Amino acid sequence: MRVILLGVRGSTPAPGPAFLRYGGHTSCVAVVPDGAEVPTLVLDAGTGLRDLGARLGGAEAFQGSVVLTHLHWDHVQGLPFCPAVDRKQARVDLLLPVPVGGPEPAGLLARSMSPPHFPIGPEGLLGGWRFLRSVQGPCQVEEFTVTTAEIRHKGGLTHGLRIESGGAVLAYLPDHAPAGGSAVAEALADGADLLLHDGQFLAGERSLADGYGHATVPDAVAFAARCGVRRLVLTHHAPTRTDDQLDLLRAELDDLRCGGGRVELARQGDTLTVKAT
Repeated sequence: MRVILLGVRGSTPAPGPAFLRYGGHTSCVAVVPDGAEVPTLVLDAGTGLRDLGARLGGAEAFQGSVVLTHLHWDHVQGLPFCPAVDRKQARVDLLLPVPVGGPEPAGLLARSMSPPHFPIGPEGLLGGWRFLRSVQGPCQVEEFTVTTAEIRHKGGLTHGLRIESGGAVLAYLPDHAPAGGSAVAEALADGADLLLHDGQFLAGERSLADGYGHATVPDAVAFAARCGVRRLVLTHHAPTRTDDQLDLLRAELDDLRCGGGRVELARQGDTLTVKAT
């Protein structure tokens, strides 16, 4: 499978000339199945979702599924601003993390996407939409096996994801506090060919990481090592972390290795190939 990084920022978009090289859009990842030309699976719907249409090979409307890790603004804000999912020809299954005994998925999303907070509610999106509860454990989503499990992050139910296709494994944990260990999270990332993991805070920003339920970069590297992943790419960059500062961080990471390769920083627009071990 191929993984297209449409948004790699955390918390809020980061516009301006200091954020051009790594990109300013918030979390969104498109996944293209083997043998296909266009994505059929999207992970999170941050502002990076706006760029999905350019990846559809000339098609105007997306046909596939969007899986949300959680409902913080930076992971859903792109939904009503992406023409590719807001057309009569679109077909979208939106999978949301809903607590046990919680409201219907569309009603939960409507808490932040409806008047007076926004002009329309979820039902106002054009096309064939289904609002579904994410199933804990493995299930078939489009051409992929998607395993979902609750992981540590502040501010509501948050899922980590394991995506499998043709023996290749992608683990996606963009908002995760791994300090202290978690067997559930480690099972999601176990032996992954590619791990996209929260790297929002630096070692000296421990209090902020703990306060917001995120990882520090050393946390993420240690987590990847425990899980035996082949390739670690840090994402969900702090919105104030400029390109120059990320370049300095990347240089500091050059001596670190994960699965035989160096630790990498996610860059908006990059396409990563995920192959089976």
